[in-house]
Amino acid sequence: MKNIEANFRLTPWLMATALSVVLAACGGGGQSPILGSGFIASVVVLPPTVTVVTPFAGALNVAPNTKTITAAFSKAMDPATLTPASFTLACPAATPITGGTVSYLADSKLATLSLPAVLPGATVCTARVTTAAKDSTGLNLVSDYVWQFTTSATTDVTAPTVTLVNPLDAATGVATNTAVKATFSEAMNPNTITADNFTLFQGANRVAGTVSINPLNTIATFTPNAILATDTTYTATIVSGATGVTDQAGNVLSPSDKIWSFKTAATATTQPLVVLNMAEPFGTFGGTAGMTNMGTLTIINGDIGTIATGTSMITGFHETIAYGDDIYTETTLNSGAVNGKIYTCTNSITGANSASPSAPECAVATQARLDAQTAYLALAAKPVGGASPAPGANLAGVTLLPGTYKAPDGSYLIEGGDLTLDAQGDANATWVFQMASTLTVGGPGAAAPQSIILAGGALAKNVFWQVGSAATINAAGGGTMVGTIIAQEGVTFSTADNVSIVTLNGRALSLGASVTMVNTVVNVPAQ
Repeated sequence: MKNIEANFRLTPWLMATALSVVLAACGGGGQSPILGSGFIASVVVLPPTVTVVTPFAGALNVAPNTKTITAAFSKAMDPATLTPASFTLACPAATPITGGTVSYLADSKLATLSLPAVLPGATVCTARVTTAAKDSTGLNLVSDYVWQFTTSATTDVTAPTVTLVNPLDAATGVATNTAVKATFSEAMNPNTITADNFTLFQGANRVAGTVSINPLNTIATFTPNAILATDTTYTATIVSGATGVTDQAGNVLSPSDKIWSFKTAATATTQPLVVLNMAEPFGTFGGTAGMTNMGTLTIINGDIGTIATGTSMITGFHETIAYGDDIYTETTLNSGAVNGKIYTCTNSITGANSASPSAPECAVATQARLDAQTAYLALAAKPVGGASPAPGANLAGVTLLPGTYKAPDGSYLIEGGDLTLDAQGDANATWVFQMASTLTVGGPGAAAPQSIILAGGALAKNVFWQVGSAATINAAGGGTMVGTIIAQEGVTFSTADNVSIVTLNGRALSLGASVTMVNTVVNVPAQ
């Protein structure tokens, strides 16, 4: 019953969307085959909403030389309705900023207010998207979307860098349907993330494609219009300099153009990965119930989040200074560093979100959970099959070739030995493990930590665990877990007072229950 309930814990708007699909399937009107005669079926069309903004609501120390304010939308918008009259900024509230321009990136569903001058320092600014903004079908926002942030006294002179690329530089065997991505060290000016500044070439031939940026303005994606050629080297470039990409304060990319190359597979291959979308940068996600850290050695190299509300739903975590200042119920014995953002629907103990939750950050968390749920269902639906014989319930001491494997009795164990995943030289090799019930790594009992060994070029980003109930990873501490775990009812790492670090090269995403970790290091893999 818990599994059924977890699958159908849908937000009201998602329920409305599902209902609209059902009603549309019944025809536009007349007798409904589901609800009977006399019922006139109609399609429910949802109005647009603002999903994510930058700077965030409640953000502190925003550089006064910030040149762009952005708002991402839930639907495609009518660009003609996004103007300096419908997207405004006032610093302070009684002093509207005039002379700015508004642009709209259709591929990103992102509106940008470009500012004409430096903002006043140490001032509370109020941004607003009014109900004059309409989606592409003519529906208005239901109400004005208003948020505030506070500027600092000093300008931003720190140049952005590219911190991660996908495919990696010099990668081989890359799938021919790959989208090329670049992750930046900070939010960028989306108007500079263009097809001229993010290019892909095969020799002297330019590849046609579209360029988009995520709602946080931190990940740019080049999507080729056609499948890439096999056994071919491609070169991607992010342009620096006066006409290149810049951050939101106008600082150019450092130290110069970012250039990297990769080679596609010898035969046409498609990337078999499940798309995580907004859940991709999260190292851990505590579903509807939150997250708990115990110990002082926990480090999350990625974002964390939950849609849980109320106090104490996140305990033992803090954002490192490069990402924010929110601290969630830490003590001298329980302190976990998050080298990323903490996206929640609850307030922190100290920091920008201590007075109240951030609506935009809650929106990010909400969408990330929905995307994780979509990925969970996609994993569960994958047909079973692989090059190795179907393993038993205990994967200890087993070497598996790529494939989709289903637990014969509903649960998987890795107890009494390590599990080896052998890609045999295929960088796109993927493993999906399906289980209706639990995943237990380590043991027997609480002792003997176990690990997953990657061989033959296997990559952590290509390993997935679809867990019908809960996952327990190395209850005695120690060991290395690999892959993205998406569980219905929570994930637990180690137990209280263990100091031996558990390492997860992947993600721990719970849809319903909490994620609990003790002295755990999480490394989000490059996608």
